[in-house]
Amino acid sequence: MKMLNVQRRLAAQILKCGNNRIRFDPNRVEDIKEAITKTDIRSLIGNGVISKKRLLSTSRFWARSRKKQKIYGKQKGFGSRKGKKTARLNPKRTWMNKIRLQRDFIKSLRDKSMITSAAYHELYMKSKSGFFRSSRHLKLYTEEQGLIKK
Repeated sequence: MKMLNVQRRLAAQILKCGNNRIRFDPNRVEDIKEAITKTDIRSLIGNGVISKKRLLSTSRFWARSRKKQKIYGKQKGFGSRKGKKTARLNPKRTWMNKIRLQRDFIKSLRDKSMITSAAYHELYMKSKSGFFRSSRHLKLYTEEQGLIKK
């Protein structure tokens, strides 16, 4: 098989690849030795005696296995995370959770008659506009403004 450098070079030119990607059928070496023109090589390629090896690329096996594990809730520890905490959370979902807590709190204050309906409306609109950072901030605000009746 060492004497087939010319045939290998010609096949590489025809198949538009490197010499190392050319594969010869070991059972048909005599036919390949006789081929000295490009037309001879083309006919051997057509018969499947000469073929091109496929390119080796990065395997997707590990990527698929990691994806499968992530579906099951694995591979999500602190070492696997990139980006901020806020990047992994849906902003709409965080807003919904925050506003629901605040609205429940002011509703409970109104139901217990701890605030007036005017104060309730004021707090409701302020929480709706995003004035309060958290329910703790809302509690502090009501205490500082003296909105809670005792």
